[in-house]
Amino acid sequence: MGKIDARLAELGISLPEVVRPVGAYVPAVRSGSYVYVSGQLPLVGGKLVFVGKVGAEVTPEQGKEAARVSGINALAALASVVGSLDKVKRIVKVTGFVASAPGFTAQPGVVNGASDLFKDVFGETGQHARSAIGVAELPLGVPVEVELIAEVE
Repeated sequence: MGKIDARLAELGISLPEVVRPVGAYVPAVRSGSYVYVSGQLPLVGGKLVFVGKVGAEVTPEQGKEAARVSGINALAALASVVGSLDKVKRIVKVTGFVASAPGFTAQPGVVNGASDLFKDVFGETGQHARSAIGVAELPLGVPVEVELIAEVE
């Protein structure tokens, strides 16, 4: 068991099967020493965890949990390309999209669900640049979508 696998177990996280794409793309692509992970949705066991817009049907706290679940799915996609997450040198960039009700402006707090996860799993290596973007709609009506770029060995 690698260091990151041990850390995931310590946090009570088991990586799920990679979520099948809902369009014409692949979950993650490696180019040189970087892996680009496609936007991941908050799915557990093939089922949506939450549906709706943050600030309306979904609370900011639920949105933060949806971002965490999306982040776990992003780690699964990353691992599917590199094998062991111990090969991750750095989480470089995270982009979080938040389906937002009119007037909702706390997108950064929602996307912290994913950012906090990456820091908890990787420590300093998990600290990253980030964008938190409010949008009108997301695929399947989910409240959050998370993508990332990682530097790997």
